[in-house]
Amino acid sequence: MDPHELLMTALRAVAVYVLMLAVIRLLGKRTVGNFTAFDLLVALMLGEVVDEVIYGDVAMVQGFVAIAVIAAAQYGNSWLSYWDHGFLRILEGTPTPIVEKGALRRDGLRRERMNEKDALAELRLQGLEDLREVRLAQLEVDGQVSVIREDWAEPLQRADVFPEAAAERGRAGSVGGQGRAREER
Repeated sequence: MDPHELLMTALRAVAVYVLMLAVIRLLGKRTVGNFTAFDLLVALMLGEVVDEVIYGDVAMVQGFVAIAVIAAAQYGNSWLSYWDHGFLRILEGTPTPIVEKGALRRDGLRRERMNEKDALAELRLQGLEDLREVRLAQLEVDGQVSVIREDWAEPLQRADVFPEAAAERGRAGSVGGQGRAREER
C-alpha cells in the first residue's frame, strides 16, 4: 500500500474526528445520552470504519490506520481532559443548571434546548414532584440530570427515626455531623 495513501487516510480520520466532535458539541448534551461526546464520537467512527473494512470497501491496512488514528485521538483527548488546563471545558463542556432554589432556570433550559415538560419529567425520574424540593438540578455533560435536594426534602433515614441509630452512625465516623443536623429538624 502506498505510504501517501495511508497518510491521507490518517488525515481524513483526524478531520472527520474533529468535525464530528464539533457537530456533537453543537447539538448539545441531550444528543449524547449516557455517553460523553467523545465516547459517542469514537463509537460512531469506529463502527463506520469497521463496517468499511469488513465489507471490503477499504483496504485492511487503511482501516487499521484509521482505527489507530481514532484511538490515538481519543487517547489524546483523555489526557487533555485529565490535565484540564481549560481543555475539559472546551472539549466536554460544563454542567448546565436547569433548576435552582426551586425555580426553573429558563436560560439553562434555553441553552440546552430543553422545554419545561422535559425538565419536569427528568425530575420525576429522580423521584421529585415539587420544584421546591430542588436546591440545584443540572444537565451534566453526559446528558443526565443530577439533583441536589433541599435539606428538608431529603428522604428519611433510619437515624432520623431511631436516635440510637444516629449515635451508632456517629461512632462509625459520619462526615460533617449529618446525623445531628437531621435530628434537630
